[in-house]
Amino acid sequence: MRLSVKEMVLVSMFAALTAVGAFIKIPIPYVPFTLQFLFVLFAGLLLDKRLAFLSQVTYLALGLAGLPIFAQGGGPAYVLQPTFGYLVGFALGAYVIGAVVERVREKGIPGYFLASMAGLVVVYVLGVIHLYIILNYVVQKPFTLAQAVWFGAIVCAPGDLFLSLVASLVGGRVYKTLQSVNPVHREVF
Repeated sequence: MRLSVKEMVLVSMFAALTAVGAFIKIPIPYVPFTLQFLFVLFAGLLLDKRLAFLSQVTYLALGLAGLPIFAQGGGPAYVLQPTFGYLVGFALGAYVIGAVVERVREKGIPGYFLASMAGLVVVYVLGVIHLYIILNYVVQKPFTLAQAVWFGAIVCAPGDLFLSLVASLVGGRVYKTLQSVNPVHREVF
């Protein structure tokens, strides 16, 4: 797969924005609330699905290589952190968001919000499953699936729904602006 310089810059920019989002957090038990998902949303809404996915894979690769860009550090051992499933979910969620946006007829706010919800479901499913497995089988902390769903999804849902709405509003406006400049352009720049 060959990327143009412009595509490499966009992928790098959204990977960097996701890293910045990791440091803007509200500590809550088990899964801190961060702004990472906001930048995952923007990647999926404004880039095509391939570039959105690559931006989050780049973020994952840099963090696993040892850069402390995740919410609680970095390095290969981070796969054993209870929240690592959310990071994998970011990559797949960004892809799903991009794929849904490509398929919806109305590219405005309703279509963007639908795409955001689809991505959120992917992030939560992968995150909750990983949270449950790591806490029960690695950390050896008894944790029911109901607790994993509560702490891993329900507690964070209001904030993530708000971020989805904000990204849909902003993304919808950015998309319309780009369409007025270049009717077939879907990328940010």
